[in-house]
Amino acid sequence: MKYFVIILSVLIIAAAVGEKYTTKYDNVDIDSILNSERLIKNYMDCLMERGPCTPEGKELRDNLPDALKTECHKCSDKQKEVSKKVLRHLVKNKRKEFDELTGKYDPEGVYKNKYKEDLAKEGIIV
Repeated sequence: MKYFVIILSVLIIAAAVGEKYTTKYDNVDIDSILNSERLIKNYMDCLMERGPCTPEGKELRDNLPDALKTECHKCSDKQKEVSKKVLRHLVKNKRKEFDELTGKYDPEGVYKNKYKEDLAKEGIIV
């Protein structure tokens, strides 16, 4: 029985370490979202908890704090690529929204400072 508990514990830990965010939304057309004031507003309302969420918006809102904390460790390559694209777009074109999200999800600037150097290498000045 003792060995069963140990093996079960190891399997649970291994499963948790290998956990990734769902990829079922990886094929969403991010360009159409970024080019739509209405869709950006809807996502902002969802992320800021002042309006309803689509399923993918809720998934984003639920996972965003963890993704920031873990440097997107559970993200797929596509999710990392899209995250950078969205970040670039917000910083360059929607600074007010970027600042609002930063105020909610990074009020002390911990992640902003943590990623500042890496983002600067990509031309993203936060």
